[in-house]
Amino acid sequence: MWDGNQEGRFFHGYYGDYCYLPLYIFCEDQLLCARLRTADRDASDGLLVELERIVERVRAAWPEVRIVIRGDSGFCRDPIMNWCETNGVDYVLGLSKNKRLEANIITEMEEAKKLHEETGQEARVFKDFRYRTLNSWACERRVVGKAEYLNQGANPRFVVTSLGTELQGKELYEKVYCARGEMENRIKEQQLYLFADRTSTHWMSSNQLRLYFASFAYVIIETLRRLALAGTELAKAQCHTIRLKLFKIGAQIRVTVRKVWLSISDSYPFADLLSRVLARLQQIPLRL
Repeated sequence: MWDGNQEGRFFHGYYGDYCYLPLYIFCEDQLLCARLRTADRDASDGLLVELERIVERVRAAWPEVRIVIRGDSGFCRDPIMNWCETNGVDYVLGLSKNKRLEANIITEMEEAKKLHEETGQEARVFKDFRYRTLNSWACERRVVGKAEYLNQGANPRFVVTSLGTELQGKELYEKVYCARGEMENRIKEQQLYLFADRTSTHWMSSNQLRLYFASFAYVIIETLRRLALAGTELAKAQCHTIRLKLFKIGAQIRVTVRKVWLSISDSYPFADLLSRVLARLQQIPLRL
């Protein structure tokens, strides 16, 4: 999230610009955290505080639920993994590649290369092994290595996990870890369509407020999608599609003692859908 000369913005080498570094946490489509951070810090900064808060709330409501966190290599830090292991939370985290890791999958990379040469298609071979960093990890952990060969060449990747061998390496990587990509789509919905990137005020606190406003908008639209649009053509629609088809329409509103009258054009193509949505919303009991 980058704009001008705001309080707390710093240059970030990865993005090549001055920016903020927001922290988002999702549970599938449900937004649990949207915290604005300065960019002069580690990518994992502040995560443990938010995890403690979220896990406590989740377990208060569902004491027996199993919690698994996913994150890219920016969150692969020993204190985070230690906390998860101590508190009964599982994790699947990206692990930055290095020469020691790559040495563990040399045979698999050769096999993937051979498969690619034979078929002309991308080839993947997985390997499960135990690994510990030289200095930064407190203990040895399970790592899954993906030996992949593409038209562009070798593409090794690694994840570290607390999950046991009930999930084989291929399934763990492709179905559990890679599923976090859907969460990134939810972030894009906020950034691109709900204006979460408009952090252009001078003060960081007011920019955090703007991020909250975008987050509230996302929560409202996701609730609408889940409760009122299920089974309709917009059941899986992204936020901007719902905005354009149901919100950004010309209408005349008239309030009387007994009713609120909403008059829309006869040519509005989604009138029937809007009527069904309103009817479903009226059936939802109020919770005070």
